[in-house]
Amino acid sequence: MVRLMGSGISDGEEQSVWRGMSIHSDKNSLRTEVKRRRAAFSHEEMREMSCIIVERLAPLLEEFTTIMVYASKPNEIDTSGLIRRLLGEGKRVVVPIIVREDRTLRLSYLEDPSILVVSTFGVPEPIGNEIRADPRDVEVAVVPMLAYDASGNRLGYGAGYYDRFLQRYPHIMKVGVCLSCLQVSRIPSNEDDIRMDYIATESGIIDCRGKQGIPLTEAG
Repeated sequence: MVRLMGSGISDGEEQSVWRGMSIHSDKNSLRTEVKRRRAAFSHEEMREMSCIIVERLAPLLEEFTTIMVYASKPNEIDTSGLIRRLLGEGKRVVVPIIVREDRTLRLSYLEDPSILVVSTFGVPEPIGNEIRADPRDVEVAVVPMLAYDASGNRLGYGAGYYDRFLQRYPHIMKVGVCLSCLQVSRIPSNEDDIRMDYIATESGIIDCRGKQGIPLTEAG
């Protein structure tokens, strides 16, 4: 068990439980808890926090030209506003397409968000309107996450698509987006888990490139 920040579990209790559980089981338990907490927010609350996160992200992404952004599904941080903003600024926006057969991501340029249709795992994808993109051209990726810790470790949905993709293309700067209340004391991780360089929440941007995350911006 890994505690959500402010959960009231002491460090000693956490270490004791941690030693008795596998990474896999601990991550699954954490996914269940953070999904429950995230689901408690209303659609309006999620929309408002998503808009704030877009504003936080804008300066961080300003210098880049080709940006990969996940197309959000319900209950995730809404990236539709970010995609529209980047396109309006003349950026080249790339979205991932899930390839279940070999558990990888294929990339497509996105010029018109209206072509996105609900596809694999409920993720909007440009099915029938794909413009193939080369991952080597991507400079930065905005990645979904369920939870995070201050060191940049990310809790995803468990299938490993993003970890495998980012491991294959290590040149890409990695930016995770999440609600600040879903920061945890520690995400269980191993050599296959890819750490984020930055994490964007409604409270600010965290630089995770050092041993401990350093807030770059704060709410206010």
